[in-house]
Amino acid sequence: MTSERSIPPGNPFRLRMAERRILLLLGDIFMGLIALLIALIIWSSADIGQSLTVEFVMRVPGWFYLLPFIWPILMVGMYEDHRSRHISSTLRGVSLAAVIGLGLYLIFYFTAEPSTLPRLGVAIFIGGVSILTLLWRLLYIRIFTAPQFLRRVLLVGAGETGKIMLKILADIHPRPFIMAGIVDDDPQKIATTIEGYRVLGGSQDLLELISQLNITDLIVAISGRMQGSMFQALIDAQERGMDITRMPVAYEELLNRVPIRYLEADWILRSFVDQTHVNAFYEMAKRAIDILGGLVGMLITLTLLPLVSLAIYLDSGWPIFYTQVRLGRAGREYKIIKFRTMRQNAEPDGQPRWAEENDKRATTVGHFLRKTHLDEFPQFLNVLRGEMSLVGPRAERPELVEWFQQHVPFYRARLLVRPGITGWAQVNQDYAASIDETIEKLEYDLYYIKHRSLMMDLRVIMRTPSMIFGFRGR
Repeated sequence: MTSERSIPPGNPFRLRMAERRILLLLGDIFMGLIALLIALIIWSSADIGQSLTVEFVMRVPGWFYLLPFIWPILMVGMYEDHRSRHISSTLRGVSLAAVIGLGLYLIFYFTAEPSTLPRLGVAIFIGGVSILTLLWRLLYIRIFTAPQFLRRVLLVGAGETGKIMLKILADIHPRPFIMAGIVDDDPQKIATTIEGYRVLGGSQDLLELISQLNITDLIVAISGRMQGSMFQALIDAQERGMDITRMPVAYEELLNRVPIRYLEADWILRSFVDQTHVNAFYEMAKRAIDILGGLVGMLITLTLLPLVSLAIYLDSGWPIFYTQVRLGRAGREYKIIKFRTMRQNAEPDGQPRWAEENDKRATTVGHFLRKTHLDEFPQFLNVLRGEMSLVGPRAERPELVEWFQQHVPFYRARLLVRPGITGWAQVNQDYAASIDETIEKLEYDLYYIKHRSLMMDLRVIMRTPSMIFGFRGR
């Protein structure tokens, strides 16, 4: 048997996903602090004609010193591993955070008393923190996508579940870790190649392979019965410091979705239902946030109402609003309220249809309202009524729910919570226009239901503006 010292200590720079998120957060805050200092120096020079003084620092509004900690909130969507490793996503994320930050400041600036908010200091901070964060993020990508900083993984199990894991990994670029090979106890699979990776040995070889290949993690993709020798080998590896992750958990960590297509039929009882319970405090706090958000949303809706109503009327006449029966929590029916975006009698046969890119049923104004999601603002009234929440799965029509239940596994599980104006699926995926896309969207919905919390809701809410400014609606 391999001795304990045959497994070398892990490389401390091969960070786990959670550790990378913490590093990114600390780096963004540090860049914010540097940008704050630069802003104060330039601001003081322009304001009092000399370098930074204690008197000037004391005159600066207290909220200005909170900007380095507000900046990561605007960057909330950029702490997902698959986004933080992409240069294009990083450019979009930093730019969007700067635009949203500037937009929020302008709202306060034009509603506050004249000359009470500093323009120069905020402008320098936003410009400086954007450039510094971009440079820091590009450095992060350069370092932590390099092979020497990636974690090294062995896949345990070369069956169908293992193949699924390998196919998922093949579609992720850049790779989140290095897959070094596969271990399986089936003698017929030893030395074969599966999805481009070699089966290196069985359970008796596991500890030696960990040592030889400098492995940091094991992903267990055995869906059936596990042999006692493999179980013991995994226990031995864990005792020696290996991180062991089951395939469904790894799937969730990589994609932020629940793998409903790849699990046994009783999974929803064994895993999902057991982990979806939330405490009463969360339910009360969520409802309080819904009421507060609903009131703010209705105020915005009433502000937009004259302009939107006039645009709809001039484009296609009456009515201004559109109501439709949807299914809410526990399958209860309610009427959703939206600004009308489709021409009258858009579905003359009464059959529901998927939303399409540049949907021909939509009016000219309707296209704009849907692209910006402005058509959904009247739903804040549904939120105040308690029929919907700010965050949750997208509300669907009873006919579609009935049809999806027959074709999509676990579809009705999304009715465990109130539907939302925005949601985890909405901010991660565009509209579904096929069964495969509907399944993928459901995986996001169930991930949210399984992991829902106030922090999760905040993440969704903070990422929602990107849908509006990004014109991602249909």
